Amino acid sequence: MSVNTEAATQRRQPSTEDFQAMQKSEEFQALRSAYRSFTFPMSVAFFLWYVMYVLLSIFLPSTMGVPFLGMNVGLWLGVLQFVTTFLITWAYVKYANKNIEPKAAAIRAEMEGQVTPA
Repeated sequence: MSVNTEAATQRRQPSTEDFQAMQKSEEFQALRSAYRSFTFPMSVAFFLWYVMYVLLSIFLPSTMGVPFLGMNVGLWLGVLQFVTTFLITWAYVKYANKNIEPKAAAIRAEMEGQVTPA
């Protein structure tokens, strides 16, 4: 038994004017603001954390070589780079699912005019 998904949901193809009008709308501005309020600060924070790691490696190699819990400080900081990458990804997914995806879905539904026939 096969289901024809095209028959189940019809989508309107938005025009260029529709996209331009949506870009100026309050809904789109709220979506853009929600996206930027997380990604810009987090990108800057991670970039600074990475630059600190590189600068410590360049200017304080003796400190990076100090043994600490079975590895040296430089290796621990390198491991923490990976850990923070995964934590940021996890935090972004949680944030996006709560704050970005609902707004994007509403805009998509409005733009495509999704109609389910009775």
